[in-house]
Amino acid sequence: MASVLRSISILCIFLIIHMIISLADGGGVGINYGLVADNLPPPSQVVNLLKSRNIARVRLFSPDTDVLDALQNSGIEVIIGTFDADVLTLANHPDFAKAWVQVKIVPYVQTITFRCIAIGNEVIPGNMTSFVFAAIQNMNAALQSFNLGQIPVSTPVALSALATSSPPSTGDFSSDVKPAMQQIAGFLANNNFPLLITAYPYFAYVSQPGSISLPFVQFTSPGVVVWDGALGYTNMFDAMVDAVYSALEKIGAGGVEVVICESGWPSQGNGDFTTIQLAQTYNQNLVKHVLSSGTPKRPNNNVETYVFALFNEDQKSPGVEQHFGLFYPDMTEVYHVDF
Repeated sequence: MASVLRSISILCIFLIIHMIISLADGGGVGINYGLVADNLPPPSQVVNLLKSRNIARVRLFSPDTDVLDALQNSGIEVIIGTFDADVLTLANHPDFAKAWVQVKIVPYVQTITFRCIAIGNEVIPGNMTSFVFAAIQNMNAALQSFNLGQIPVSTPVALSALATSSPPSTGDFSSDVKPAMQQIAGFLANNNFPLLITAYPYFAYVSQPGSISLPFVQFTSPGVVVWDGALGYTNMFDAMVDAVYSALEKIGAGGVEVVICESGWPSQGNGDFTTIQLAQTYNQNLVKHVLSSGTPKRPNNNVETYVFALFNEDQKSPGVEQHFGLFYPDMTEVYHVDF
């Protein structure tokens, strides 16, 4: 009995140490690794960069084989996306979903931990909204056929899918997406899968800078800016997250975890709204905030969040879209963020 107890104690100590190391290596924070550029470094160098910065989670917008090869045995968890153009085919052809899993997931499942498979990117709201649920179902069935049903399947939803969001308790999905979101959120709830959300206080601020304070969007407000009943909000990020939780509650899926798969601030492209200092302040405060606390509505649930983005991408639309990166393509820092 004594030896058994010693073994259990050693195992518990090992698990505690592992949890501490995991938190130190990034915890609930990751980064978006986009490829819309013609001057990016080789994926093997990128993986070394991620590891050197203690970034333990990454989101890929597509199943790029070279990137997946480089991520093998790296210890970096991966959200992997499908192309938007594949959503309709995934919805209508279960065999396509099975072939996708066989080629994109099965060869890597022993060497990469897949945090989630993301169906498309912000196709909700949009003209493909009604096809997303079937695509999610078919992808999940394909995973189950390979005994990989533990890998979550979800879809990145833009915050514009909400008809109302302020104050956060009024959060509600718009009528044109609500039927689809009821189906999707019900599926996610039944399987304990997260809902992926893209949330950008930057875009809210630049659309109405006269009515939204900069400290509220930059996590620098010294006190509560928005009261929602008994809940006080010092930053817009929390307000956005809690608005989504309110919307989920209104469709009977309040238990679904919200993962912010994109949030960031551009460092150039829109005058005084996009300086390196503003971008650094937002992203550093974002990382600190989500690692240290939850939201007023869910104070004990830290929000898993992915900073957008790893690199400046020169083949994106001119303007701010080319300047969300924390790094230049030569892997020097645009500005420093401590992960």
